[in-house]
Amino acid sequence: MTTTTPSRGRRRAPTRIERAAGKAAALQKPRVILALLLLLGLTSVMLLDGYLRAEVGGDERVRDGASSSKVPDKILNGGPIISFRGGQATTTSVPAKTIALTFDDGPNPTYTPQVLKILEKYDVPATFFVVGSMVSRYPGIVKDMVDQGDEVGIHTFTHVDLSYQSDARIRREMTQTQLALAGAAGITTTLFRAPYSSETDAIDNYSWPVYEKLGEEGYTSVFVDTDSDDWKKPGVSKIVKWATPSGTSGASVLMHDAGGDREQTIKALPEYIEKMRAKGYTFTTISGVIEAQNTAARAGQQANAPTGAGSGQLPGGNRDGTDRLQAAHREATGATLYEGKALVVAVAVAEYTVPTLSVGLVIVGVAVMGRFGMMLILARRHYRLRNKRRFSWGPTVTRPVTVIVPAYNEKECIANTLESLAKSTHPIEVIVVDDGSSDGTSEIAREAARSLGMTNVRVIRQENAGKPAALNNGVRSASHDIVVMMDGDTVFEPDTVRQLVQPFANPEVGAVAGNAKVGNRDTVIGAWQHIEYVMGFNLDRRMYDLLRCMPTIPGAIGAFRREAVLQVGGMSEDTLAEDTDITIAMHRAGWRVVYQEHARAWTEAPGSLKQLWSQRYRWSYGTMQALWKHRKSLTDKGPSGRFGRVGMPLVVIFQIVTPVFAPLIDVFTAYSMIFVDFRAALYAWLAVLGVQLVCAAYAFKLDKEKYRYLLMMPLQQLAYRQMMYLVLIHSCITALTGGRLRWQKLKRTGEVGTPAGVG
Repeated sequence: MTTTTPSRGRRRAPTRIERAAGKAAALQKPRVILALLLLLGLTSVMLLDGYLRAEVGGDERVRDGASSSKVPDKILNGGPIISFRGGQATTTSVPAKTIALTFDDGPNPTYTPQVLKILEKYDVPATFFVVGSMVSRYPGIVKDMVDQGDEVGIHTFTHVDLSYQSDARIRREMTQTQLALAGAAGITTTLFRAPYSSETDAIDNYSWPVYEKLGEEGYTSVFVDTDSDDWKKPGVSKIVKWATPSGTSGASVLMHDAGGDREQTIKALPEYIEKMRAKGYTFTTISGVIEAQNTAARAGQQANAPTGAGSGQLPGGNRDGTDRLQAAHREATGATLYEGKALVVAVAVAEYTVPTLSVGLVIVGVAVMGRFGMMLILARRHYRLRNKRRFSWGPTVTRPVTVIVPAYNEKECIANTLESLAKSTHPIEVIVVDDGSSDGTSEIAREAARSLGMTNVRVIRQENAGKPAALNNGVRSASHDIVVMMDGDTVFEPDTVRQLVQPFANPEVGAVAGNAKVGNRDTVIGAWQHIEYVMGFNLDRRMYDLLRCMPTIPGAIGAFRREAVLQVGGMSEDTLAEDTDITIAMHRAGWRVVYQEHARAWTEAPGSLKQLWSQRYRWSYGTMQALWKHRKSLTDKGPSGRFGRVGMPLVVIFQIVTPVFAPLIDVFTAYSMIFVDFRAALYAWLAVLGVQLVCAAYAFKLDKEKYRYLLMMPLQQLAYRQMMYLVLIHSCITALTGGRLRWQKLKRTGEVGTPAGVG
């Protein structure tokens, strides 16, 4: 055992990566905030879109038989228009031979423009009771209504029955619809029609307080005299018949321009207008009816008596009465106008974003399921190929190899690491490279080697320069042509080194990836990482091995030909993922990189969410750095270009692009549960989870792991996976903004001892 010791007591010098990263360290927190803001923005857009898409159904009563004992008889037996003056409710009837044509549930991009075109053709005004969510989605149609001289009223924002809602909900439904109208057409309105309302005699004790409250706030509530029941789609002739009042009576007539298939309404409308005009009827709006009553009252006539307006002299009888048609409208100004415009813009963003994300969801879903399929098929093929009796790498490799252990402040773990190497069934020399530790790591290593009787251990101390420099120091000092690299917090099984070096019997093999396993798996976080290691890492490596495009040799366990390492320039400090960097470099140099699943190493995984975030953040960002560094591999020719042709696209798709957009699956699942179909969305999520469980179970079978850890998988999908998504998104933002990271030492406990009995 030899030791090289530099002068002691010096302060730890920062590496080149750390020096560059230090300048940008202060920018990491803003990047985290930006990542969270992006996620919050996406969630807000989805919630807004779902809120807007609350379905509008047929005008059906949601309650029957309720008492009307608290409703005044003059209201129950009065006209269809209820106004409140001085706290007193009054009703207004439509004059004889007059039709106040009204439409509910719009605007609809298919049917409302057709209705407007028909009304314009026949020079007929109408009152549209619009749903605020639809207004905000189709503001241009509402503006066309107002510009054409038609009238608009409120039909709530989400088409909800207000009778059972709180005062806050009622206020919100009205205010939001007013904002939508302000943003769409620059107006507000005083007209209101409640969803699921009909004639005034249907007002009950549940709904009357709502009308009273809204009346006190200046709203005029509008009901119907004649209902076309067009939402039932009974046929054109019945719609016309049911919309026709008896005799010469005037009527507030209800039709629909949205809320379902309205083709029959579109066909019935011209026929209805022609029929009523042939009978001598005039068309007006709700404001026109109110104005007629006011005119009659001023003349001393009775409010509900016939006024002789059937001659066509009623205000609003044609498009020349535009000013009177808009009597219920108020110009939106100030905060109402700007808030309304902001709402319309936000909805436009949601209308564009959600369909785009839907397409992305399909792509991500196909990619995720495709990956699962590839993993299962290729992993099975890999297993069957490698476990054939006739399979052999070549003559058994028995010559000694060098094991390099880079160590920085590993006092908790280094003794366990050396103890596991002391039991190796393959001849080895061990080089511990102490990278400027300040906790006595080198002394502990020397003492452990002495107590274990290991004469094949060398401890080399160097000024702190980072893990790549420590590994390069070990490679230069190695006595043998094969070097095994492991972390200072890792332990090997007795047969690990022997298994790991057997592929070097094939002269084409330049590097071998081992099977890294989580040793501290008895905690929740450890169990989650255990599932990830077995399923995500090792099952992946089987796939990549068969495709001959292995992207990463894990730092915890990997073996290299010494000449191959020197040929590619050693371990590089250019990236934070030196293991991925050198693996790709090996491919590009023409060496074959393989996976040896029987060579197992037990490593200590991060024990806290904070440490896990730091580790995965570095991994993700380092992988992106390595891929960018080797981007020219895409144009490499011959065998050395295989990684660029196959491996690079797969890594980018499966390890960066798909995980970045994978949260869409969870976001849309939540969206569907809230706004679409809870049960169907839940079943779909469970189906995806089932596929993942199948893949995980197969991976556990191949690695001969205990299935009981899979009980943690549902919780892993709900919590752990979301964190990994955020880490990757954070890493992408860092990469896009040009930030640099520094190597962060994880806190170790040394709880992973020799692997006997572990598993």
